[in-house]
Amino acid sequence: MTRGPTEASFKCSIAPWLSVRKSAQAVEFYKSAFGATEVYLLDGGEKGVVARLSIDGAEFWLSEESPEHGNFSPESVSGNPVRMILTVADPDAVFARARNAGASEIFPVSEGHGWRIGRVVDPFGHHWEIGRPLAA
Repeated sequence: MTRGPTEASFKCSIAPWLSVRKSAQAVEFYKSAFGATEVYLLDGGEKGVVARLSIDGAEFWLSEESPEHGNFSPESVSGNPVRMILTVADPDAVFARARNAGASEIFPVSEGHGWRIGRVVDPFGHHWEIGRPLAA
């Protein structure tokens, strides 16, 4: 009999799932902008890809939008009610890398509210706050 993970070995997690247009291009953007690696990739041809990506162990999913299933990209709804917070050791470097890969600056990296943080919007309409908490 095959058994799943035991309760003691199971790790609970939450991972966002981004709906985008041009999902294959989005995978390449996140690799370039944030150094993401592919954990899982299913190529659906014309229907786009389903990908599970990792940025230094922080995972998220993405796929082509599917309005028929209620999954809309920010482009389809003219905005996005969710933004990502990417906590990294060097927010200035990651922010610059994202900008160089095609993200647009919303506000520059600066210090405030106990964080060093800046915000970009990626080419697919998702907002990313890139920062780290300041030392206490």
